[in-house]
Amino acid sequence: MGKLFAKLKEEFVALLPPTIYFFVTLNLVALIRALMLKGTGIPLSTPIQVAVGARVLGKAVLLADLLPLINRYPDKPLAYNIAWKTCIYAVVAMLIHYVEHLVDFWRETGSFVAGNEQLLAKIIWPHFWAIQIVLVILIFNYCLIHELARATGAARLREIFFGPFPSPGV
Repeated sequence: MGKLFAKLKEEFVALLPPTIYFFVTLNLVALIRALMLKGTGIPLSTPIQVAVGARVLGKAVLLADLLPLINRYPDKPLAYNIAWKTCIYAVVAMLIHYVEHLVDFWRETGSFVAGNEQLLAKIIWPHFWAIQIVLVILIFNYCLIHELARATGAARLREIFFGPFPSPGV
């Protein structure tokens, strides 16, 4: 039982940082969407959808980091992996963002093809791309911090950002 609890704790601790990051950033995206869509009648994301999305993205990032494809440039300068991961995560985020809109139209029309046609006809492309730009910036920041933590160690990164922590005995 002790090994199982230790493994579950390890998984939970690993999942916490990306989930918190994506929870905060997806709430920011939801706020931007709400401001852009005010008065249009287009449905907004609920806080539960944002929380579930953050949980899914947090786990997806951890799983993606296990793939050999994602850490393609481990021996190159950090900029290579940061750019590579940002591109991959941004494409996935764009697909998720598109499918999120598609599901609403699919439900409305009852058909995947008809829903997609209606989505393409009714989507407000400047809003879609504005959200994508915000997501790419947020994903880039995540990749930057994640790669810095990988290269320097989490404790050293905390020290760089927040200063040295006092010793427990002091």
